[in-house]
Amino acid sequence: MLSSDHAATVRATIPTVAAHGAEITGEFYDAMFAAHPELLHLFNQGNQANGEQRRALAGAVAAFAQHLVSEESSTPFQQMLSRIAHKHASLGIRPEQYTIVGRHLLEAVAKVLGDAVTPEVHAAWSEVYWLFATLLIAEEARLYQDAGRSAGSAYRTWRVAERVDEAEDTVSLVLEPADGGEVPAHRPGQYVSVVVTLPDGLRQPRQYTLSRAAGDGVLQITVRRVRGDDASPAGAVSTFLYETARPGVELEVSAPFGDVVMEDDDAPLVLISAGIGVTPAAAMIGHVAAVRPGRRVLAVHADRSVRTHALRAQIAEAGARIPGFRQITWYEDLDGADAAAGGDADVRPGRVDVAALPLPPKARVFMCGPIPFMRAVRRGLLDAGVSGERIHYEVFGPDLWNGAA
Repeated sequence: MLSSDHAATVRATIPTVAAHGAEITGEFYDAMFAAHPELLHLFNQGNQANGEQRRALAGAVAAFAQHLVSEESSTPFQQMLSRIAHKHASLGIRPEQYTIVGRHLLEAVAKVLGDAVTPEVHAAWSEVYWLFATLLIAEEARLYQDAGRSAGSAYRTWRVAERVDEAEDTVSLVLEPADGGEVPAHRPGQYVSVVVTLPDGLRQPRQYTLSRAAGDGVLQITVRRVRGDDASPAGAVSTFLYETARPGVELEVSAPFGDVVMEDDDAPLVLISAGIGVTPAAAMIGHVAAVRPGRRVLAVHADRSVRTHALRAQIAEAGARIPGFRQITWYEDLDGADAAAGGDADVRPGRVDVAALPLPPKARVFMCGPIPFMRAVRRGLLDAGVSGERIHYEVFGPDLWNGAA
């Protein structure tokens, strides 16, 4: 709980802080990286370049503050806390690093807002930050303990055992422990961080969903190379992995983390994905086929074409072992060859039409794809009578807490 004397100050200043959030976080990251260049290796520099990480941090801090001072806050606080803690644990964030972040963040607030940051305002927002940090540190400590890892030893060395060409610009990498040790258990929907040293010497982590169900002594990630264009550069880590990760290559990989996971119950399952967002769905379908094949599953996927549709063969094989499995696929570019390649599958042109989906009652829905796609699908699901608490989503990248999905 925020102390009563600070609550009024925070409530009065939230609009100002939120309005200048991106400017504050931009100043914060610039100053922190200048003072602590070693942190460049910890933060995703691609998300720094496109501004997503700055917007995500600003949104998270403002949302948490609103949660503290308003009984009517719509912020999904426990979800926000869990989502951030899992991401941090996959990166090996250490408690002492919160001190560095807190100092530079509060200095950035003071620099951007100037004389508006009185001693009272500084003290109030300092309490907001440390309440948030304390909750995250505690949750991350629990996650480290459950994973049998410590913040200072987040990564193990894994070896690429197999490389599978899945689709255009997309490969699956099957990984085995380089030390011959045990493969950690994981739940369908979880991810690992993979850290690589790029040619310029910058060490960079990225999260990749485990795209195969647990139980066969390996881990599998599926990587889509992000090509650059006039608006944005190519993905540094995805391109590096696509070009260099061959059998025998060793990679540093974290333990599995992630809170958007499927429960083993009998509720009908609806999996809705777009593009490379198919990866958690692939793991979930494989898990159902192995553990609970009597479960009803509707898999809905959107892609540019059959040529870009990853994990088609893996999903088809697993789906064939589930009597109640049905898949509907929409391709934006659908020609006769694409339709023929789908065989007897339900393949349709254009974009996903939620109103056309045969949604089973009381289904549990999992979505993964671009944020605009998930927003549109979620609206369609709510209009179709699916309750909000039964709709779950995973974001590849920073979660924007001003309405991600």
